[in-house]
Amino acid sequence: MLEVKELKKSYGKKEVVKNVSFTIGKGESFGLLGPNGAGKSTTISMICGLVPYDQGEVFVASQSVKTSPMLIKQKIGVVPQEIALYPTMSARDNLLFWGKMYGLTRAQAKQRVEEVLEIVGLNDRGKDRIETFSGGMKRRINIGAALMHEPDLLIMDEPTVGIDPQSRNHILETVKALNEKGMTIIYTSHYIEEVEFLCNRVGIIDHGEVIALGTKAELCSRIAGSSFIEMKVENGSEEAINELKKAAVNTQIAFQKDDGIVKLFAKNPQERMGSVITAAVHTGLKIESVEIKESNLETVFLQLTGRTLRD
Repeated sequence: MLEVKELKKSYGKKEVVKNVSFTIGKGESFGLLGPNGAGKSTTISMICGLVPYDQGEVFVASQSVKTSPMLIKQKIGVVPQEIALYPTMSARDNLLFWGKMYGLTRAQAKQRVEEVLEIVGLNDRGKDRIETFSGGMKRRINIGAALMHEPDLLIMDEPTVGIDPQSRNHILETVKALNEKGMTIIYTSHYIEEVEFLCNRVGIIDHGEVIALGTKAELCSRIAGSSFIEMKVENGSEEAINELKKAAVNTQIAFQKDDGIVKLFAKNPQERMGSVITAAVHTGLKIESVEIKESNLETVFLQLTGRTLRD
């Protein structure tokens, strides 16, 4: 469904996307993770044909974005970070407008509006103005606008930012159902648990480059190992952690200062636990607890980038 080949983009002397390449199969749900400023949104904008790329190529269903931009846009539905709705118009009128923008006839658009309102769970609020909706409801209609023309590829850029848990859960279940019916999904989020729930495969992008690509199991096994040591300390400081990094050789260490969590990645963590505790005590750290934990996407991301996704 999508092929991204050696994509590059610079703004002045700053290269924000560097040789980004990946493919997404038809019917796949693909998560794109990266910290702020990593190049995610620029990459998404180039895939959509909204931002021209300096080098490389993008193909959607074997058609080039560069040579057939209008044809490609008919195949793509985009859910942007910002709400793209008219607040003084009703939900139904907003969807009608976007349906016509996608080339639907009035009859097609009217029929599709009712289907989309049902999909996003707001068929009882179709006549109400958007300005009367909660943040979560606005985001659900925002998704509905991208579904009006029944796209082959749905691109969602941070669709659950700043909404209530009920709306967030509804959006996740909606996206899951769309994917199960065969729609191809690209999903970016600052919430790794959302990507773990929705996505078959994940790409991690940092400093404009794809630094890891694969299924959750592949990433956890190949990059972080199957488990790691998590240590909670009472008096953690950057100075003490730096001393621990010197003492605990052949160990990658990530420190979450706010909650005093030290994560240590090494081969055979069970065998290394004793030496790690000894090193921590020698650096003056007061240990509250130590345990072996199974790796997940969050620890993979932390190990690769040295920061959490929300940093």
